[in-house]
Amino acid sequence: MFSESPIKRRKSTRINVGNVPIGDGAPIAVQSMTNTDTMDVDATVAQIQAIQDAGADIVRVSVPTMDAAEAFKSIKEQVTIPLVADIHFDYRIALKVAKYGVDCLRINPGNIGSEERIRAVVDSAREHNIPIRIGVNGGSLERDLQEKYGEPTPEALLESAMRHVDILRRLDFDQFKISVKASDVFLAVGAYRLLAKEIDQPLHLGITEAGGMRSGSVKSAVGLGMLLAEGIGDTLRVSLAADPVQEIKVGFDILNSLRIRSRGINFIACPSCSRQEFDVVSTMNQLEERLEDIIEPMSVSVIGCVVNGPGEALVSDIGLAGANRRSGLYINGERQKARIDNNNIVDQLEGYVRDFIEKKQNQTPIDIKIVE
Repeated sequence: MFSESPIKRRKSTRINVGNVPIGDGAPIAVQSMTNTDTMDVDATVAQIQAIQDAGADIVRVSVPTMDAAEAFKSIKEQVTIPLVADIHFDYRIALKVAKYGVDCLRINPGNIGSEERIRAVVDSAREHNIPIRIGVNGGSLERDLQEKYGEPTPEALLESAMRHVDILRRLDFDQFKISVKASDVFLAVGAYRLLAKEIDQPLHLGITEAGGMRSGSVKSAVGLGMLLAEGIGDTLRVSLAADPVQEIKVGFDILNSLRIRSRGINFIACPSCSRQEFDVVSTMNQLEERLEDIIEPMSVSVIGCVVNGPGEALVSDIGLAGANRRSGLYINGERQKARIDNNNIVDQLEGYVRDFIEKKQNQTPIDIKIVE
């Protein structure tokens, strides 16, 4: 049972990355980036497909050389998800991948040389209807800004971003989104807040180089959560030193927790204590693994006792309230006559979840047996 998010999103312009709308009220897109060698076409395609299967809307691929641009052509021909080409310094790479059907260029106009080269890239993007992502990073600020501010600050990131924005504006190009990432939560959040007041274009959110699976997920959840709760953000990436598939899962978990965008099961589970009537931790681990393929939004509560179990179950699509030997089952907030054997919880609950999804997809009324 999902209720509407109370968050009022920032108004922004609309761009399209392939067939994915960005900004102007479109669903917040979740993306990741390949960490394979782009020259290894088979490995890169396989990883892109895995990322897409996890629910990603967009995938970014690094294209550091002209040879990598040729590999990108082969990659693009084998996948269906929109691809962003990550390019630095060499404007010729941008021109090449534009011809090969790239869906978005991640390139900073001020870093690719002369005005003539910048214009060539922008003209190519315009010709092929390709948006640009400006990507400012606290770890690679321009030298003069480092000297001016002494260290990365929100104001420094904003000034860097606006330099690139001004270039595109002079060339009458407004099909872009922008990011101002940093590895420090307060630095990134401060920069995004400033930028959100300066421009109308969509914002791509990220806490860059956030860390490993645990620490990076926490840091990203805190930073992105602060911004998203304020209505800031149109796309996001959770940057982890981990399998890119995990970035997608964490990204959706963040959006789901704020009721912004739901995908898959929102599990509500107690941390367990001596009141538990079954092994909650083991049950949850098994359920999350078994039901990982579910993409239909729904909520499932797994509570080990009757203290909080019934209350959580009342606001869940499916709820389990621990009891001696046989635990209480709730569907759509209604207590069922059927109960679940504590020795076979995982199998039975999985069955109820899959049956619930099937009936929901087929719009079949769910047979609810209420206990009088």
